[in-house]
Amino acid sequence: MPRGGRPRDTDAPERRCLATGEVHPKRGLIRFVVGPEAQVVPDVAARLPGRGFYVSAERSALETAVKKRLFARGAKQAVTVPEGLIDLVEAALLHRVQERLSLARKAGAAVAGYEKVKTWLEKGEATILLQASDGSDRGKTKLRPPGGRGSYFDVLTARELGLSFGREHVIHAALAAGGLADRFRDDAVRLSGVRERDGGSAAGKVK
Repeated sequence: MPRGGRPRDTDAPERRCLATGEVHPKRGLIRFVVGPEAQVVPDVAARLPGRGFYVSAERSALETAVKKRLFARGAKQAVTVPEGLIDLVEAALLHRVQERLSLARKAGAAVAGYEKVKTWLEKGEATILLQASDGSDRGKTKLRPPGGRGSYFDVLTARELGLSFGREHVIHAALAAGGLADRFRDDAVRLSGVRERDGGSAAGKVK
């Protein structure tokens, strides 16, 4: 079972991770290309032109690729790796996750606030429960995820969640089933793998 709980889709495009040598569906990897002046450029949207090479969306895999200079192998040429490459990947994934949430909110497919989220959960309208990583544990335990892997994330802070909803901060949010939720899940799983919090552990649970 791949990270995020989805069964492997044998029809999904797959690529090999430079760091681990394992083959995974592209949606669970980070694509890189060679940019100007032979610099490695993260392409989290997988849209930039050029030959792509891939690393698993796990911080340890990215660290291995940087430390062992594996990007040159993937690019089949000498390349330069920018300072803070992993931070650039994290920032790009964070932007995509927030953008997905914002689009879902505008489409009426996402709500924020304890009472609205609770109502959606009780009515079975929520397919993903989001809770701020820095929210109160006591408050968060009052809401149960819809069920199934990939139905719960706490990878975003209250401020980061809030920005997606046009508020100063948000502790609880939920997404309805649909394409936006599926695309959010893919990016949130990748962000959960790349992000760190104090102590070096992954900042975000995936249930």
